[in-house]
Amino acid sequence: MKFVKMHGAANDYVYVDCFREPAPADPVALAPRIADRHRGVGGDGLVLVQPSPVAAARMRMFNADGSESEMCGNGVRCVAHLAVAHGHAAEGTVAVETGRGVLTLQVRRSGLRGSTVTVGMGEPILAAPQIPVALSPDAGGRLLDADCPALGPAEPWWREAGLDPRMTCVSMGNPHAVFFCGDVAAVPLERIGPIIERHPIFPRRINVHFVQVLAPDRVRMRTWERGSGITMACGTGASAVCVAGLLTGRTGPKIVADVPGGSLTLEWSGAGEVFMTGPAQEVFEGVWPAGTTA
Repeated sequence: MKFVKMHGAANDYVYVDCFREPAPADPVALAPRIADRHRGVGGDGLVLVQPSPVAAARMRMFNADGSESEMCGNGVRCVAHLAVAHGHAAEGTVAVETGRGVLTLQVRRSGLRGSTVTVGMGEPILAAPQIPVALSPDAGGRLLDADCPALGPAEPWWREAGLDPRMTCVSMGNPHAVFFCGDVAAVPLERIGPIIERHPIFPRRINVHFVQVLAPDRVRMRTWERGSGITMACGTGASAVCVAGLLTGRTGPKIVADVPGGSLTLEWSGAGEVFMTGPAQEVFEGVWPAGTTA
């Protein structure tokens, strides 16, 4: 099975062009093996790029643990680049079918193996039951700066990180919990991330983000992704951070999110779609051996 390794701000996945290759019979079983960074290709998961009756391509995205996710912002940029680079769509406006509907992307080639892509990420979902989060929302049905029982009692790192222990919850087609703090580097993400991800108040688990506001138009963030762990970037998460920052008065309508793998530009007016711009870059091509495709 031929594949392309790609990344968006170092959020890396193994991509299979199912216009040219048969789709793997069991992608849930394949994803953990092919994403293994020691025994496989390595990546945050597996993405299938398939024909679609309603768009230029369809994206199916599987996390490194094999669970299927509705949406991946960095991943969908790479899908749009691949669709253009492989001749499935023309450069410019490209529609991609995802688990949260058909998204419209603008693809501008930046070289033979890369593009800069702007994505209309869709409207944020703020109603607590639809995210979903099993907590009582505010009068508007939202969870903005809400108490978070998943954090448990205060720990010493709260002071070191300058943590505001309240969370703002947003769905961008997949669920996110956003926490603001003074120093994201002081957050023990490898320990606290999985605790929050799997807490019972999140019936479909949750993506977790800690955010340091550098200026009204710039933030620094670290992410624990549902099903993949610590990642170098999260496009839907950065979109959720943009929404959370504006709604809680911490940031303005347009921000640059500095993530460990680079930077993403987000814009949200307070209504309608969130727009995200960032890179999509091919790394290498390869062949996954026959008999190990599940």
